Amino acid sequence: MPGVGRILVRRAIALSIALVIIVMLTAVIMEATGYSTKVWLAIINEQVRALQMQLQQRQVPIDEQREILETYKENLTKIYGLDKPWYVRVMPLVQRTLVFDLGITTKTSPAEVAGVSVPVRVADLIFITLPRTIVMLTVAYLICAAIALSIAPRLAYRHGTLLDRGVITYAALFNAVPVWWLGMVLLFFFAYNLRLVPTSGRGIIPLINNFWQDPWNNFIGILHYAALPVFTVVIVLLGSWLYGIRAMVLRVVREDYVLVAKAKGLPEKLIARRYILRVMAPPVTTYVILALAGSLGGYIITESVFDWPGMGSLYYAAITSADVPTILGLTYVLTLVYVCARFLLEVLYIILDPRVRLG
Repeated sequence: MPGVGRILVRRAIALSIALVIIVMLTAVIMEATGYSTKVWLAIINEQVRALQMQLQQRQVPIDEQREILETYKENLTKIYGLDKPWYVRVMPLVQRTLVFDLGITTKTSPAEVAGVSVPVRVADLIFITLPRTIVMLTVAYLICAAIALSIAPRLAYRHGTLLDRGVITYAALFNAVPVWWLGMVLLFFFAYNLRLVPTSGRGIIPLINNFWQDPWNNFIGILHYAALPVFTVVIVLLGSWLYGIRAMVLRVVREDYVLVAKAKGLPEKLIARRYILRVMAPPVTTYVILALAGSLGGYIITESVFDWPGMGSLYYAAITSADVPTILGLTYVLTLVYVCARFLLEVLYIILDPRVRLG
C-alpha cells in the first residue's frame, strides 16, 4: 500500500499544477490584453461619479470637489493595482483566486441571475447559482446514468436484437437534436399553449434560497419548475449515455476470455459479475464522474431558453457585462471541480483495478 500512497501523491501534485497553470493563463490573458484594466477603470469611474453626486448634494465647493475626487481616484487606482504593470498584477490575482478571495462585483447582470443586489462577493454568486444548476443539469445526468447503467449492459449482452437496434436509432436521432431546440419546442407546447409548466425558471430562486423554511412545499415548487428542463435534457442525452455505455460493455463482451467462459458453460450471472462488470467498471466510472463534474458548469443556451438562473446563465451574464472577477472565479471553480473529479477517479481506479497499484 505504500506504493498506492505515492501514486496518489503524484496524481495530486500533477492535478494541482494543472489547476494553477489554468488560473495563471486565464489571469494573464485578461491582464495582458487590457481587458481587466478597462473593467477596473469603468468601476473606478462609476465610484468617482457616485462620490461626485454626494459632494454636489452636500453643496461642497467645486475646487474642493476636484481635489477630493482626484485624491479618491488615485487611491482607487492604487487599490485595484492599476498603477503597476499588468505582469505585476498577475500573481496577486492568481494568489487571491486560489484561496477563494474572488473579489467583489458591481455588475448588475450577474447579480440579477443570483437574485441579489450589488455589490456582491463573487464567491457568493457562484455558491448561490450552483445548487440551481445541480437541480436541473446534474439531476438530469444522474437520471441518464441510472437508466443507462441498468439497461445498456443488457443491450450489449444481447446485441443485434430489435431492442438494441431501436436504442441505436434513438441515440443517432437525438444526437442530432440540440437540447436548447427541443427545449423551445417543449416550452411552446407545455408552457405557452397548455400552461402546465412555468414559462420562466426565475421562480425557483426564492424556493431554493428559502428552502429550509418550508422544505416540503418548496420541494414541490422546485419539482414544478425543474420538471420540463430536466425532462428535456434527459430525452436528448439519454441516447448518447445508452450508446456510450453499451459500446464499453460490448467491447468487453466480445473479448476472448468472455467467449471462453461462455463455452465452458458458466452461468450468465457469474460471467457478468466476474468477467464483464469488473473489467468495465473503470471506463464506465470515468464516463459517469467526468460527465457529472462537467454538468456543474451549466448550459448557457439551454439555461437561457428556460430562463434558468444557474451557472450557465451566470457565465453568460459575466461575459456580456465584462465582469472579470466573476469570469475568473467561475473558471477557477469549474476547473477545481474537474481536478477533484479526476483525483476521485484515481482513488476509485485503485479500488476497482488492482493493476493500477503496481504502477
